[in-house]
Formats: sequence, structure tokens, C-alpha cells
Amino acid sequence: MDLVDLVKNAVIEASTTFREDQLYAYHKALKKEINPQASWILEILIENARIAQKNKVPLCDDTGIPHVLVEVGRETSIPGNFFQELGKGVEIGLRELPARPMAVKGNDRERIEQKSGLYDDPGKVTAPAFIVDEMDQKGFKIHVLMLGGGPEIRANTHRVFHRRDQGKVFEEVITWMISEIPKLGCTPCIPVVGIGRTHFEASSLMIKAMAYGNLKKQSEVEKKITISLNRSGIGALGLGGSVTALGSMVKVGPQRASGVRIVCMRPCCCVEPRISSFSTSAEILE
Repeated sequence: MDLVDLVKNAVIEASTTFREDQLYAYHKALKKEINPQASWILEILIENARIAQKNKVPLCDDTGIPHVLVEVGRETSIPGNFFQELGKGVEIGLRELPARPMAVKGNDRERIEQKSGLYDDPGKVTAPAFIVDEMDQKGFKIHVLMLGGGPEIRANTHRVFHRRDQGKVFEEVITWMISEIPKLGCTPCIPVVGIGRTHFEASSLMIKAMAYGNLKKQSEVEKKITISLNRSGIGALGLGGSVTALGSMVKVGPQRASGVRIVCMRPCCCVEPRISSFSTSAEILE
């Protein structure tokens, strides 16, 4: 199987299939939830995931914007057509899914103002610039993420004065999340946080938090965020209850000598993070 097919399949899997740790978190939440209405919503979301995976249909009508994180082995050479094939795989995957046509036509002004309509082709919803990272083993590991509009509207990237106390940073994260999650609507959520030196770095660390995060293995900070949000009582679809967050994902990168930390915060909705990952050797791609 060539790279185009691998990426195409990853787009479809990310869009139609919960990760194993997501299903685990949902079943754990269902056992914990005491609000009958919220329990009913959790049951529907689990059933929705079962049907989506069985029939290979999108988990949500907002099929999302594709983002691709590429990890490259230190002794691995990148083929000349590597990034073109990544893009082609994403394009074909969006068509076969099929994704929702969301690409806006026109020049810069027309795209901003959305005056020239939309392309009918779902494949026009292209991925932004690929994020490339290094890894120890040989070959490639590729993560395809589908990011929906609701969480993006409620996300934020800004500076936080740390006061030499990580608690101050995460206190602001929790405060922001509690203010935005009721407006998100599609709960239970998974808050994702990236902390870096620049806004770009913090955003890319947020992407990596989704790629590397595991709802079965939570750090003390991740547990604290989840517990704090669950105490808010927002609950599934804002109906109230004991489960507002299924878990959390945090990635902290290198920091600079400064009084601030740049924090990217994104409350993933009830079907996110939609992600599929695969590994391949350089030889297969040649």
C-alpha cells in the first residue's frame, strides 16, 4: 500500500472511528454519571460511534479541517514527492468519506467575506502546512487529525503570567475552559493544552497533545483539569451532571526565560479528538 492510500485510509478512520481510549473514557463516564438525561446523551454518543464505525460514516456532520503531524526518523530520508502524496491522500480521503464541502471560493477578500460561494468538491478542504517533528526510530509516523469548527471558535491562544508557579498557568486554563465550554454545547469535552514560547509553538504543541495524549494514562495536571471541569456541573450537552470532561491532554514544550508562558487551549467536542495514526518505513515509500 502506497502513502496516498495510507493517508486516505487515515482520513476516513479519523473521521469515523473513536480511538480505544475515547471509548474507554465514555464507558467510564457512563458508569459515573448520575443525571439520567446526561446518561441518555452519553449512551446516544456511544451508539453514534458504533454506527459510524460500522458503516464508515462521519461521526459528526461537521467533518472538520484536516491537520497532519509527521514524525520523521533521524536516519530517514524524505522522498522527493512525500508531501505531495500526503496532500493527495488527504484530498482523496475527504472525497471518499465523503467530507462536507466547506472550501470557500474566490480571492483573498472574497474568501474572507464568503461572497463567491463554496466548492462542491470536499477535496478542496486542504490541510494547512504540515507539522514535522523528529523521532528516535527509523521511518515515519503520521497522525491525521480532523478539527471541527465548534472547538476552534471556543479555543484561545494567549500569554499567561506564570509567577513561577505552574498552578497559576493551569488555573487560568481552567477558568477559561469553564467560561467557554457551556458555549461549546457539544459536551462532554476533552480539554487540550499546549504550552510553548510562541503562539505558533503553543498551537503545534496543542496538536501534539492530541496525537500523543491517552485518556487511560492521565498526568496529575491532566487529572486536576478534568476534576475541576467536572465540578462545574455543566454536563453532557449542558444538561447538568457529573461528567463535563472525559479527560484532558497537555503537552509542555521548551520554555524561555520570561514572565509569561504562551498557552494554546482548545476544548475538543464530544466526538474529538478525531485522529488516526500509522507508521511506515522509508523503503515502502520508495
